[in-house]
Amino acid sequence: MKIVIVGAGEVGSHLAKLLSKEDQDITLVDADEQKLAPLDSNYNLMTVTGQPTSFAALKQARVEQCDLFIAVTPYETENVTSCAMAKSLGAHKTVARIDRYEFLKEEHRGFFTRIGVNYLIYPELLAAEEIVTALRRSWVRHWLELHDGEIILVGVKVREGATIVGQMLKDLAIQAAIHVSAIKRKHETIIPRGYDRIEPGDIVYFTTTRDHVEALREICGKVDKRVRRVMVMGGSRIAVRLCALAGDEFRIKIIEQNPDRCRWLAELCPNAEIILGDARDNEVLSDEGIRDMDAFVALTDQSETNILACLSAKELGVHKTIAEVENIQFISEAEGLNIGTIINKKLLASSKIFQLLLDADTDSSKCLALADAEVAEIEVKPHSKITRAPVKDLNLSRDMTIAGLIRDGRGMLVEGNTLIQPGDHVMVFCLSGALTKIEKLFN
Repeated sequence: MKIVIVGAGEVGSHLAKLLSKEDQDITLVDADEQKLAPLDSNYNLMTVTGQPTSFAALKQARVEQCDLFIAVTPYETENVTSCAMAKSLGAHKTVARIDRYEFLKEEHRGFFTRIGVNYLIYPELLAAEEIVTALRRSWVRHWLELHDGEIILVGVKVREGATIVGQMLKDLAIQAAIHVSAIKRKHETIIPRGYDRIEPGDIVYFTTTRDHVEALREICGKVDKRVRRVMVMGGSRIAVRLCALAGDEFRIKIIEQNPDRCRWLAELCPNAEIILGDARDNEVLSDEGIRDMDAFVALTDQSETNILACLSAKELGVHKTIAEVENIQFISEAEGLNIGTIINKKLLASSKIFQLLLDADTDSSKCLALADAEVAEIEVKPHSKITRAPVKDLNLSRDMTIAGLIRDGRGMLVEGNTLIQPGDHVMVFCLSGALTKIEKLFN
């Protein structure tokens, strides 16, 4: 697949790096040659120096041949304009990153389609949705549902004393009801086999069905505490979208140190309590009732600040903490600390892009991008290689596993003797770089 990415900022660079590992034909366009130089020399991709809204630059990138055009500069107007230009030149699908929720309203979808923008990605909304999911299920690190919960992927950090610690996967008492899809151990993600053991501190990704979630929680030694009172550090756009999504489900208090932004928040978040102050100060946290909070969410633009603030909140007795960590290199370190959930807008945007790469129905399918792995739901096409034999005879590579599937609207786990059928919706967990292998299996 030929993919043109416009914008070599954090999101564009991250996407280009990930997709170049997937053996895709990637061209990255940016006006700043210094941003392009290290990517051009270290990754399997082409670069073009030029303005995102220059016909000459887009033609040099051969957008008329591209299957997917992705505009992720910091400026939404530039992104929308470049998508419209790319579509007029012959690009098949176009994706624009935006900064305004208004653009996503159903009444405006026709406008964007007419001007040549097929998909809109608003990373702040994706982040807010992840936070709401994390607040509703305080005992998990990740939660991904397929088809209204028929199949569920749960990421849990397992600590010393949990029933499951030390057991070989083949000996798990409820192995028929759960599937261990992957294990994140320190800086490495492992696709495990039956003789692997779960160790204290592992983040384990389980696939299960709705009926067995409670049993899974118990063997992991987790307590499901209902979250009601939430303190938010930083009045970002994510915080605004969080308040809009939460409604009256949570009582939200936002602490922001910029007076002008506090006035802006008061207008946009009428149901939240807005406090002018510095949430990095433990005295401020104590004065605002941190010890009475069920959850603490750190959303400043500094990853280090968010991590440290969540650690402080944990020490002050908060049950659930959530940190926005935009520096990819910090994610593994942060996951090893006592922080409940990590939010990263680049990975969330990548999830949406991977859905498009797999040619999935983005309205119903799901995709989860982790720092070094992906989880995707894929519909099985007739005559595809994955349908030719039971799973145990497919000789799948060790960098992927088939975790579960939906057949005739019902969820089921996948065993060695399972024969996957056309029309099944399959959940696949794979390490970075295995996406092309999945495409070959399923198409």
